[in-house]
Amino acid sequence: MRLGDVATMVRSKNAGPRLLTLDVALPDASTYMRVLGSGMLGPDVIARLYGVSIAHVTTIGHDRTHTIKVTFPRPIVAGDPGDTDLYGAQQYIPLLDLEVPA
Repeated sequence: MRLGDVATMVRSKNAGPRLLTLDVALPDASTYMRVLGSGMLGPDVIARLYGVSIAHVTTIGHDRTHTIKVTFPRPIVAGDPGDTDLYGAQQYIPLLDLEVPA
């Protein structure tokens, strides 16, 4: 099963002009714990997917809301030449096809 099929929300947005935040909301505590505990949104995976340094990736789980937040530096500052997504709103796409462990 893919993350895009399980999550109730997957989105991305700027956290200022230099950082990007990914938010993943899951439908219940069991699914949340499975995704969080698997490490599938851990710094190593995000670093590989987005081409950033593992040292600059932060993954935080919010138990009460069954939400996972991942923050890392944008490769290009928002609005600089070469930026193709000013608001960071399209950067969640690589997460959708990640396989959720059984």
